[in-house]
Amino acid sequence: MLTLANEIIAGRRLTRRDDLSIFFIVGIEELCEGADSIRTHLCGDKVDLCSIINGRGGNCSENCKFCAQSAHYHTGYEKHSFLNLEEFLKGCKEAEREGIDRYSIVTAGRTLEGEDLEKAVVAYQKMHEICPDMILCASHGLMKEEDIRRLKEAGVTMYHSNIETSERYFPEICTTHTYEDKKEEIRRAKAAGMAVCSGGIFGMGETWQDRIEMALLLSELEVDSIPLNFLIPMPGTPLGDNKPLEQEEILRITAIFRYINPASYIRIAAGRNYFSDGGKAFFQAGANAAITGNMLTTTGQNVAQDREMLRNMGFQIKQMGA
Repeated sequence: MLTLANEIIAGRRLTRRDDLSIFFIVGIEELCEGADSIRTHLCGDKVDLCSIINGRGGNCSENCKFCAQSAHYHTGYEKHSFLNLEEFLKGCKEAEREGIDRYSIVTAGRTLEGEDLEKAVVAYQKMHEICPDMILCASHGLMKEEDIRRLKEAGVTMYHSNIETSERYFPEICTTHTYEDKKEEIRRAKAAGMAVCSGGIFGMGETWQDRIEMALLLSELEVDSIPLNFLIPMPGTPLGDNKPLEQEEILRITAIFRYINPASYIRIAAGRNYFSDGGKAFFQAGANAAITGNMLTTTGQNVAQDREMLRNMGFQIKQMGA
C-alpha cells in the first residue's frame, strides 16, 4: 500500500476505472500507514476543528431512516424553533475561545426560507462581525442558489450537504428527496462560490461497494471537507436496532476515503465514542479534521480532551482565543 500511497502523493488519483479490491483485503495496519503518509505529505499536520449548533431542531419533514429529528418517527426528540441571535453569538464566541477553526449552524428541515432564513442571515452577519477570524459554515438542507449567495455575503464560506451513502443505496435510506437533489445542492453551493462539506453515515446496511462509490463521487465533485459519521442507532428510528460497526471496519473506511480523496479534509464526526481513547486511531488512519463538542442528537467529544489528544500526537491546532 505504501507504493500506491507514494503514487498518490506524486499526483495519481484513483477513479472508477481502477481495481480497488485491494482495499478490502490488505491488512489494516498497512492500509492506515499508507493513508497517514498521504495525509502527512498532502495536508500537513494541521487538524481542522469544527463545532456545530442545532439552530432549529426536530419535526423534520424528511424521512431519513437514521435521524432522530424526523417527524416520521417517534423518538422523543424535543423539537425547538429557530434559536435567538444571542444563543448563536454566545456559541460562536465560546468556540473562538476554545480554539475552534469553524462554527456551523445546522437546521432540521428540508430547507431554510422565509423568516428563519432572515434570522440566519442576521446571525451570520453578526458572528462574522464579532468573530472575524472564525470560519463560518452552514447546513440548511436543499436551499436555492440565490439564498446560498445571501449566506456567502453574510460571511459564510462553506456549505454542508451530506450525500449520506451511494446513489444505489440512497432510496433505502430516504424517499422524501432524491440523490440528484443532493448532487444539485452541492453544485448550487459551488456555483454560489462556497467550499463544500459533504459526507455521510456508515453502518446503515450499505455494502463496501456502496462506500467506494460514495468516496469516488465526492472526489469527482471535488468536495473540500468529508465528514464521516458512524451510525449511532437512535431508538425509534428504522435503524435503531442496527449493530454498530467494529473498530477495524471504521478505520478501514477512514483510510479508504483518504486514498480516494487525498487532499480533502477527512472529518471525523459521530461515532468516536466507539473508541475508548476519543478516536486517536482515526488520526493515524488519514483523518485530519473533526467535529468537536456535542453532536446534534448525540454526545460528542470534549473540546479540551480533543486538544490535548491532538497536541500529544504532534498535530498543530489553532491557539485558544486566537
